[in-house]
Amino acid sequence: MDVVFGLIPMMLFFGFLVVVVFIWMAKSGQFDDLDGAANSIFMDEEFDEELKKKEADSKTAESSESKEKKSSS
Repeated sequence: MDVVFGLIPMMLFFGFLVVVVFIWMAKSGQFDDLDGAANSIFMDEEFDEELKKKEADSKTAESSESKEKKSSS
């Protein structure tokens, strides 16, 4: 029975600590983007950068071709 009298205040303290930490995490924005981390595995930054470079290269090639056609006309 003496153990119970020691465990009850300790469990109340830990329960209060958990509530305080949860409130602190909620106010600091830890739960704002729950799906971002889960979906980040599907986002390949290297692939996106390569794709943007290819698009930029194709646009510059198209614009240089159109300039050549205009100048030859």
